[in-house]
Amino acid sequence: MARAPIGQRSGGPGLALWLGLAGIVVLADQVTKTLVVGWFQLGDTRPVTSFFSLVRAHNRGAAFSFLHDAAGWQRWAFVVLGLAASGFIVWMLRSHPGQKLFCFAVSLIMGGALGNVVDRLLHGYVVDFLLFRFSFLDPLFQGGYFPAFNLADSAITLGAICLVLDELLRVRRAR
Repeated sequence: MARAPIGQRSGGPGLALWLGLAGIVVLADQVTKTLVVGWFQLGDTRPVTSFFSLVRAHNRGAAFSFLHDAAGWQRWAFVVLGLAASGFIVWMLRSHPGQKLFCFAVSLIMGGALGNVVDRLLHGYVVDFLLFRFSFLDPLFQGGYFPAFNLADSAITLGAICLVLDELLRVRRAR
């Protein structure tokens, strides 16, 4: 019996489609970060609306600046973690090609992780530039400012939301 090419089993989209999506995320993330680095000095803020500003911030840590003040080892730890996660995601994409929402979700996560890995390799930190302020966040974040983030972080977040949705739909179908 002839075997279908990897990524084509179960009639799902090919691996190339999902890797392409991850590549688009990395490209969009890097283009926006390059523009911010070119147009802004570190710490510059440009209000766009009453609740949204463009900024230039550097994060040597992870989400919410976790480990930002560590001695520098975190740069390489997060690079290794991002690459390892991406390798695992490729394996999952190859193993579950028929699960479109799942593959979409993990492709976004991989693209976001690799976008931030590129920053860590090039700069030693991640460039963040999207800053939102909502008064209801004041009890959680000083001044109501949610920590600055970037397109890679947004892709990771959207991917995580899609993973939860995929699991909820899977459990619902199993009933």
